[in-house]
Amino acid sequence: MKLKKGDRVRVLSGKDRGKEGEIMRAIPAEGKVIVEGVNVVKRHTRPTRAARQAGIIDKNMPMPVSSVAIVCPQCGPSRVGFRFDDQGGKVRVCRKCGGDL
Repeated sequence: MKLKKGDRVRVLSGKDRGKEGEIMRAIPAEGKVIVEGVNVVKRHTRPTRAARQAGIIDKNMPMPVSSVAIVCPQCGPSRVGFRFDDQGGKVRVCRKCGGDL
C-alpha cells in the first residue's frame, strides 16, 4: 500500500466524492483506509463498560484505498511513485510533477 497515516487524500468515488481529509488509520491487510470526516455512519450503541455513553454516535468507517488519491502540494490529486535517493533510501514521489511527497 502506497498511502500511509497522515497523508492528505481526496475521495474519487462514492457518496463523499470530492471531499478531502487526512488518513487516520491504514489497514494494509484489507487494502482499506479510514479518512477523517469521510464515510461517516450513525452507530446505535448500548451503554457498556467501554462506551458509557449510550445513543447514536458518528463512526468513521474504512473505505477502499483505490477510492482515494493522495493530494500533492504542487499539482493536486495524483498517484504515488517511488525513487531511490543518494543514500539508497526509498522516497515517495508524485507521478504528475515528480516532486517529493
